[in-house]
Formats: sequence, C-alpha cells, structure tokens
Amino acid sequence: MTAPKKILITGVTGSQGGSLAAALEGSDFQLQGMTRKPDSPAAQALREQGVTIVQGDLDDAASLKKALTGAWGVYAVQNTWEAGVEQEEEQGKRFATLAREAGVQHFVYGSVGSAHRATGVPHFDNKWRVEETVRGLGFPGYVIVRPVFYMENLLSPWFLNGDTIYTALKPDTVLQMIAVQDIGKYSARAFTEADRLNGRAIDVAGDALTMPDAARLLSEGLGRPIKFVEIPIAEVRKNSEEIALMLEWFERVGYEADIPALEKEFGFKPTTFAAWAAAQRGK
Repeated sequence: MTAPKKILITGVTGSQGGSLAAALEGSDFQLQGMTRKPDSPAAQALREQGVTIVQGDLDDAASLKKALTGAWGVYAVQNTWEAGVEQEEEQGKRFATLAREAGVQHFVYGSVGSAHRATGVPHFDNKWRVEETVRGLGFPGYVIVRPVFYMENLLSPWFLNGDTIYTALKPDTVLQMIAVQDIGKYSARAFTEADRLNGRAIDVAGDALTMPDAARLLSEGLGRPIKFVEIPIAEVRKNSEEIALMLEWFERVGYEADIPALEKEFGFKPTTFAAWAAAQRGK
C-alpha cells in the first residue's frame, strides 16, 4: 500500500484554510495545517479532527521549507488585511517558489473573484500577479480558486453595526457572494479531482443579491430587524481607501461567476444567502 498524499494547508486556523480542512476531513489525504500559533485553541481543535499541525510563518522562508517537506500538494492563501497588499504579494510569490523547489506536485491557490480582469482594486490585482507566478513556475498540477465576496463579511463591523448594514452600495446593486464553507468544498475538489481541474482558474459564487435583500434575509435568519442604509463613498474612504475602491468596482463592474454552470459541473447546490443567514441564528 502507498502512503496517503500529504496536503499542506496554509491559513488552516482561518476562514478559507479551515473550510478546506473541514471539506477534506475523512478523505484519503494526509492533512497538515500550517499556522504561526501551533498551540492556539483553534490549532488544538484541528488536531482533534485529525489534522497534523506544523509551525510556519509566511514571512519566514526557513519555516516554510520545513513545513513543505514531503508535501504532495499545498493550499496557499494569504491575508491582505493582516499583511497589507505588498507584503501579501511577497508572501504568495515566496510560498509558491519554495513549494516548487520542494517538489510539490499540485499547487492550489486561493485567489479572489475577477482577479484576472484588471479591476484596479489593489488586493485583487496583487493576487493576479501571484497567479501569474504560480502559472510560470511549472508545477505538474495547479488549480486557482477565485471566491467572490464572503457572506460572512456582512456580519463584520465593516458592514453590520447594531441592527444596520451600512455600506456605499446603491440599493439596486447586485453583489455576488459565497459562504466560506462552499469555498472549502470547491477547493477540496481541486485536490480530489486534481487531474480533471488541472490548469483551471475557477471563479466561485453561491448567490447574488442587493443589500436591501441581504438585510431582509438577515432579519429573517437572525430573528431581529436588520435594515440597510446607504452611506456616501467618502465616508468609507475615510476609513479605508482599499474598501472604497472595491465598492466602487462593485458598482461599476462586479463579479461574473457563472453560478448555474458551477452547480452543473460540481454537482452540488451552493449555499444560498437565505440558508446561510438562517444558520447564523444563535451564533
């Protein structure tokens, strides 16, 4: 019998990496999760689920080389909001290069929806440049997964304050969204169907709706009234130029994932916003 293929998952204690670990639980792969804090409660919970935890820092090449030893596949994701746009790009390129040098056979990169469309949004465009690095390194296999706006973002203080969603989107602007758990499902297929999906870049989404509709469905899901208030983009820009640029792009252009085609190809119905909102009650 051959040993199970080892997959190293970065960001395993975060949203995307954690959702992938959950989606691959019980699979034939040997899961290894990389974190800067191997003694954290989140890391301990993953150990109890059968994930081997290793210490690694995306800014520390030596720790990355050690973590990559023996890995057949890797899942790479970086966090703009922790690292900043420039450092995130450096992290992504460094990790991909070290993975290729380590002999990794299959590289899966967690990018962002529409990264290839020259959006002008810094934390979209930097991921495109990381994608180009991945493509140029000559991995035997690679897949790029591009999730759109997280449904979970609407519960963050950037949007939900008290019982009101505040944002600069117009009431009739439709925004594609995805539940984090579904990012894990699509990313898992990038490993379980590695040969079929090799070389693909896949924009993934689960639903599309306006902010008033999101507020209504959140009201039903949370069991309390949630309203939507449109604010001037200048108010957003006072706190974050990055988010302001993203919202302006949502207004002008927006994501273009083909949700019906995804459902047909992958054989599961993605989580709707209504179903996701209903699952938030009591959290």
